[in-house]
Amino acid sequence: MAPPVPTENHGGHGAHNMSDPAMGKAMELDVRRRFWVAFVLTVPIAVLAGHVPGVPMLVQPPLSSWLGLALATPVVWWCGWMFHAGTVSALRHRKLDMSVLITTGVLAAYLSSVYLTIIGNPTAYYEAAAMLVTFVLFGHWMEMKSRRGTSDALRALFDLTPPMARVLRDGAEREVPTAEVKVGDVLIVRPGEKIPVDGRVVEGTTDVDESLVTGESLPAHKKPGDNVVGGSINATGPIRAEATHVGRDTVLAQIADLVDKAQKSKAPGQRIADRAAAVLVVVAVGAGIVTFLSWSLIAHAPFLQSLTFAISAVVIACPDALGLATPTAVAVGTGLGARHNILIKDAATLEGVSRIDTIVLDKTGTITLGAPQVTDVEQASGVDRARLLTVAAAVSASSTHPLSQATVRYVAAQPGMVVPAASEVSNAPGLGVKGTVDGAITLVGNEAFLREAGIDVSSLQAAATRFTDGGASLTFVAHGGKLLGVLGIKDAIRPTSIAAVKELKALGVTPVLLSGDAKATAERVARDVGIERVFAEVRPEQKADHIKRLQAEGHVTAMVGDGVNDAPALAQADIGIAIGAGTDVAIQAAQVVLMKSDPADIPRAIRLSKATVRKMRQNLAWASVYNLIAIPVAAGAFYTSFGWSLRPEVSALLMSLSSIIVALNAVSLRRARI
Repeated sequence: MAPPVPTENHGGHGAHNMSDPAMGKAMELDVRRRFWVAFVLTVPIAVLAGHVPGVPMLVQPPLSSWLGLALATPVVWWCGWMFHAGTVSALRHRKLDMSVLITTGVLAAYLSSVYLTIIGNPTAYYEAAAMLVTFVLFGHWMEMKSRRGTSDALRALFDLTPPMARVLRDGAEREVPTAEVKVGDVLIVRPGEKIPVDGRVVEGTTDVDESLVTGESLPAHKKPGDNVVGGSINATGPIRAEATHVGRDTVLAQIADLVDKAQKSKAPGQRIADRAAAVLVVVAVGAGIVTFLSWSLIAHAPFLQSLTFAISAVVIACPDALGLATPTAVAVGTGLGARHNILIKDAATLEGVSRIDTIVLDKTGTITLGAPQVTDVEQASGVDRARLLTVAAAVSASSTHPLSQATVRYVAAQPGMVVPAASEVSNAPGLGVKGTVDGAITLVGNEAFLREAGIDVSSLQAAATRFTDGGASLTFVAHGGKLLGVLGIKDAIRPTSIAAVKELKALGVTPVLLSGDAKATAERVARDVGIERVFAEVRPEQKADHIKRLQAEGHVTAMVGDGVNDAPALAQADIGIAIGAGTDVAIQAAQVVLMKSDPADIPRAIRLSKATVRKMRQNLAWASVYNLIAIPVAAGAFYTSFGWSLRPEVSALLMSLSSIIVALNAVSLRRARI
């Protein structure tokens, strides 16, 4: 059965549609089967032609030629049908591409051999046609294997989604196929089960393993109102969640679509190769005609010698390697990025990231964690640290203020702490929280809150000054009229930010900090992570203006942000990099999404891009230079002076060897250390 006629061209050989993993696998198996059939038939064709070293010619012409015709015909017309079908499609659309080049070389050798066989000439070039098909198929097989690496990753993502979902409909629990879940359905998910689609928790609390999306190994705690991602695992408690995104709108589907589009997109280098193919079709045919006429009319060479040189020139002028040069590198590069939770939207972006010289980093949520954390604790003289923290957490638990929630999270993470119950809790806006713990009035708030209650905080003034100098906000704690201590709370720097900035500098990229915070705060954070240039007190709508300013200075810029208030800047930058897993705005506004929300992935993305571009350039240089040198040799330009000549079958072998080298060189990118 013939493969489907290509509808889109990647490198000119017909599209290998990998958007459907099952179809991609089937097409790869089909190409592999055709390769092995071609290989098995090509070996005896070469033996019959007497061109296998050490093997005598077992059958003499004309029988050898007729046997060659019988063996070569299925190789040319069945094994190589995908190229002929691609040629028909290309010519129908008035295009000249790699398929046309391959078909030209194969049919030139095959049809001339048929003619020579019919007229009884003992010479034929069936082995050239068969070898050309065989080795080009092998190159395609290698290309498809490199593409399938990412397709396998996508299929693994889809396999994470359970086939069935438990939903609540008409007051009854029903099990339905996940594909039939609708937005608004209430999902029932028990511990240990996978969440079928994206949703929002409406009942119950649990811990959810979201490592497939965020790359974080620790489960995320979920309570009513929190979002959950389809394919993640409900670890601890039963929950009910309202379906918010289904089908192609889920995070997993968007990730898969993003990677698939990157696979199918064309890098600028590939577009150059495609344009070159149109020229090379003319060059190949022209080289064959000029070679034949030159040898027969000018050099007065025999017909067979002129034809041999002409066929060799046409065969070797089919630079299949040029068509494989960039798509294989792009496929491997995007796949390698996906395995490291770096999603690159298209091939042009993959190439463009390597040119970045200035990278603008949003402070909150990128360099910092984006959530207040307790970073400093100082207890009053004679006060137990655990007592300070548990009393503070008891009253803070009833408040939704970010500083109160930071206190609760910090205490909850401390081993062995038992938080007492609090009663009569009330909020004092702008000041703090008041409640009763163990029968005594407890105050948790700022200095003014405690002074109003007549509590002296001067004994901790030195610690408080030290905390504020470090950029922290202060929370004082008093219990029963006595000062217990002070907490320093600030938006902590991500653990990997300092190393990421250092690596960016090592790569020759200048980091710039962009923040809406006060100048002193932004400069402190920049100083802590090693950034010299700072744009502070910048409103969200002004961020894009600062990107334009850097571009006006001649810099190739990238903007790294959380994909929400940074969207205009992400779009303005030459490359937008969203740090934050799976948000719609991030995927829409940025060209690169760092799923782990880890700044260390920024230099990884740059190294990946540089490694991929290096492979592209190596492949394009090899394919181009190889053909420029090989065509005149095959055409016999050096035959008279040096006796150099290439038979058509040798030309086919050398041309195909070039393609195999290109494919293997691209696949070697998988071993790149990013």
